[in-house]
Amino acid sequence: MLAETAVFSKMLLHITPENFYIEPVDDPVIGFIVREKRALVINRLSGQITCEYGGSWPMVGNMTIYGVLGTIRSISGHVLVVVTERSVVGSLDGQKIFTMDNAALIPYSRSFTHLTEFQIRMDKEYMNMVMQVLTTPGMYFSYTYDLTHTLQRLQDFSPDFLDKPMHARAESRFVWNGHLLHEMSQLLASAADEKACSKFLLPLMHGFVSIDVLLVSRGASPYLAAAATSDRLVTVAVVSRRSTERAGTRLYTRGVDADGRVANFVETEQILYDSAVTASFVQIRGSIPLFWTQLPNLKYKPPPTLSPWLEEQRAAFLRHFDLEIIDYGQLVCVSLIDHHGAEGRLAAAFKEHMDAINRPVRYEPFDFHAECRKLRWDRLNILIDRLQPDIEEFAVAPGGTVLSQQYTVIRTNCIDCLDRTNVVQYMLARSCILASLKKHGILRPGEEVHHSFEDKLKNMWADNADMISVQYSGTGALKTDFTRTGKRTRQGIINDGINSITRYYKNNFCDGFRQDAIDLFLGQYKVNPDEGVLAKCPLEVERGWKYTAYPLILCVAFSMFAANVITPSEYTSGSMLWLLFWGSMCGFTIWMIMLYGHEFVDAPRLSALHKIGHRSRSVAGHAPR
Repeated sequence: MLAETAVFSKMLLHITPENFYIEPVDDPVIGFIVREKRALVINRLSGQITCEYGGSWPMVGNMTIYGVLGTIRSISGHVLVVVTERSVVGSLDGQKIFTMDNAALIPYSRSFTHLTEFQIRMDKEYMNMVMQVLTTPGMYFSYTYDLTHTLQRLQDFSPDFLDKPMHARAESRFVWNGHLLHEMSQLLASAADEKACSKFLLPLMHGFVSIDVLLVSRGASPYLAAAATSDRLVTVAVVSRRSTERAGTRLYTRGVDADGRVANFVETEQILYDSAVTASFVQIRGSIPLFWTQLPNLKYKPPPTLSPWLEEQRAAFLRHFDLEIIDYGQLVCVSLIDHHGAEGRLAAAFKEHMDAINRPVRYEPFDFHAECRKLRWDRLNILIDRLQPDIEEFAVAPGGTVLSQQYTVIRTNCIDCLDRTNVVQYMLARSCILASLKKHGILRPGEEVHHSFEDKLKNMWADNADMISVQYSGTGALKTDFTRTGKRTRQGIINDGINSITRYYKNNFCDGFRQDAIDLFLGQYKVNPDEGVLAKCPLEVERGWKYTAYPLILCVAFSMFAANVITPSEYTSGSMLWLLFWGSMCGFTIWMIMLYGHEFVDAPRLSALHKIGHRSRSVAGHAPR
């Protein structure tokens, strides 16, 4: 049983009119036993935080919680954010990993009588935005294992660094509640027992975690006696970490910002656990590191627009790769975008900047759609063969001895860094893990892995693809039928069509709210408590006349067109003219709506940060390591 953990795992929250009392209790799920009675006390009026020992706290308003995520400011004041439901995903290195199933927002303020009706309504919308992020699938945490770091980074840390509180030593790029923890951790810094108080704060990672036990079958081999052909089990994990820097939705967050941070940056680690070795393979993905936009405008596929400021492009481009080299070492940059059309202009600019770069970065372009046209997906092996010398793993023996290092990390991108990227990353990970099994003697010469191993590995990576896609685009990934089955299927093509239509709707009519939610949650926008009284609330948006007039005209025109189709007992020249007139009105109105499409989409209201890449800045305080 665990007497202490890095973070308290189960607590009782007692709510009184004056204070919040957060008291750790025994947690049989992870084997945690409370040895010393204590409570974190938060004053609801002043916000002051103290840690009290051995007291008798008011047993009112009891709520069981599984983590304190921090506080966020709204119009009504500060709000406490806590985990209320969790599920076990599995264990990494013997330590349990959880996913957050639900959270609660508890305002410090005891009433809203100091707010106007408008402020109450806006306050509620801000809280809906926070819950939008908290309820997005893929929020993970652990009380003892630092999910934000790769195995290699954890291995490099000194004992003094590992002795820091969990939230302080976590990789800030991947701590999604970093903004929520910031103010609370500052208050804790002045507390008498800062280290004990910090054990209440839980860092949250956004992305994907899958952990499974896979069967490695020892088949018939001329090198082994029959008695040696026993089965062997290994644990495999896939962990994807979404960056908080330049985070956002698919069409509102593209390219790079002035600090070199790119949209949809995800670090994905595949970990192999065996009694003889622990091996890790890290890959990264990220948007094309240029200033470009692709704002929704009701078109199915709005063309990407590249910024013309060449010098600024070069500076941000180099800054991006300088940061990546600091974090990951040598890079192989795989680009899967088309070499023609709108993507072709991006591809040409990307290649031009890569040719001029003087960094340990190799460029590998591969026109995915052209190479794999007519469902020739076997041609992906051409790319994998070219990358084979760069597929390296980090491996460590049970005693902590480092067996091998991963000096080169492969950075993969397509236009969205989703569907094509997912396929290639799976193939690279599969190649790496098969090589690891052979290299460390888990597979002997002449042996092959059990078919269930391949099936489970495919499904883990396909689930990873779906999760990352849901978080960025709002739908599951495309082309996952290839990852799951090794080939394109008719049902997979149908599913891709459904997902594409759903993406179109969400990207045009839902993503403004989602982008605002992310900006608010990550601290890109901070609520002014005077909004709605002394300051204008950005949520109050005045739409132009076109927003109301054109849809109304379209409804009238379509109704009249339908009436002229249905009602006449026979069609005369007059009725045909009316039919033509109302049909023309429908077509003209649709054309006008598409012409002014940007006025009809759901646009972000809180920040222009993600709309124009060359004017954006990354999250304050996230300096490169």
